[in-house]
Amino acid sequence: MEILILGGTAFLGRELAAQALARGHSVTCLARGESGAVADGATLVATDRGRPEAYDAVPQREWDAVFEVSWQPGFVKGALAAFGARAKHWTYVSSANAYLKYDTPGADETAVLREPTELDEADRELYGEAKVACEVASQEAVGDRLVIARAGLIGGPGDPSDRAGAWVARAARAPHEPMLVPDTPELATAVIDVRDLAGWLLDNATAGRTGTYDTFGPVVPFGEWIELAREVGGHTGPVVLAPREWLEEQKVEQYMGPDSLAMWITEPGYEGWSSRSGAAALAAGLTHRPRRELLVDALAWERELGLERERRAGLSDGKEKELIASLSQ
Repeated sequence: MEILILGGTAFLGRELAAQALARGHSVTCLARGESGAVADGATLVATDRGRPEAYDAVPQREWDAVFEVSWQPGFVKGALAAFGARAKHWTYVSSANAYLKYDTPGADETAVLREPTELDEADRELYGEAKVACEVASQEAVGDRLVIARAGLIGGPGDPSDRAGAWVARAARAPHEPMLVPDTPELATAVIDVRDLAGWLLDNATAGRTGTYDTFGPVVPFGEWIELAREVGGHTGPVVLAPREWLEEQKVEQYMGPDSLAMWITEPGYEGWSSRSGAAALAAGLTHRPRRELLVDALAWERELGLERERRAGLSDGKEKELIASLSQ
């Protein structure tokens, strides 16, 4: 196939390119090229999508498949105008943030969406509304050739957010030191491996499959995720269980961000954030590699980056020790 990836130099886009090339497809990536190099064998068209002439350098050919990951409606609309009529299949990678509420475990694609923003360039506060606007634009332009994948937390090698690798990295960073863990073993977690998502998206394009799907990883109780992370990371030190209420009183950041408890979210209204159904994607052929394999490979990536580095998600060593000391008082 002739494949066009709108992006292709970072995480999911680059994984899509690498897997497509491994399958023997021809890949063109349209990106600024500032996030890294394209996969070996891909063609980079370096451009700023904010410029009117952004798509002029892209070959004027029929595309068997186009993959779009942007959340800026103006970018998405521009690409649809440029390539929509010449694409046999189109994939838009959306987000669970497109949904209005997250309070129902087991919810599916029929849940109510946010109202789409009318802005072409949105601030991060309107991320969900912008994703919906991108979905609407895609449906209007290529609806009969479209896959919308509403992704949950994506992890695995190359993860720029540090979220899914935070606990296994912590286990490996200080394997004999006390490890602070929220005492919420039944809380849901869900991570989809970037490699599984990319492979499934390519399968859809090959088969001509269309539709809207929640693409979430398997739901794993928080306690099980921690124990597997400890096992893979080699943590043999004591576990210090911190009550949920105490952690909330300490105003520890939840789920993501520096000095956060990664993947841990107890905010009211988010009971279903990490436990959506995902049944439609599974019925459409999405498969998930074992969680152990995901964590082993995530740890290898974490080691490559440096376990002692400043993180985008997860507690720093100093913050963790501070919390443990405070809890023991």
